[in-house]
Amino acid sequence: MPVEFVDTNILVYAYDQTAGPKHESARGLMDRLWDNGEGVLSTQVLQEFYVAVTRKIPQPIASRRAREIIADLGTWTIATLEVPEILSASEISDRYRVNFWDGLILAAAQKEDAEILWSEDLNDGQNYRGVVVRNPFSR
Repeated sequence: MPVEFVDTNILVYAYDQTAGPKHESARGLMDRLWDNGEGVLSTQVLQEFYVAVTRKIPQPIASRRAREIIADLGTWTIATLEVPEILSASEISDRYRVNFWDGLILAAAQKEDAEILWSEDLNDGQNYRGVVVRNPFSR
């Protein structure tokens, strides 16, 4: 079954009700991935999500609620990176001239054989070693 990796920014928009059209688009994507079981995240995404929704969005989510969301998301496939993937992330960072943190996201998506990475931070349509980036807001 094909899987689709969700970057932190998309996950945050899905829960940030002040994000307007981006909230609606991200929420629709998340609902589809919940329904078909094709969503993939990483521990990095969950960590960044917690910080963003409890501290950085205009109407922060209570930490208890953020933990509940993360617990629910824990039913998805969660990529956990080890040394080989960290080294791969550094190579991706060098080759594609992306920051190391985005390299980690790409390495996590590759580890789980994701065909699509949903993100607004990387080039829409670009293929990074078999993972194609899609920006849900440019559709």
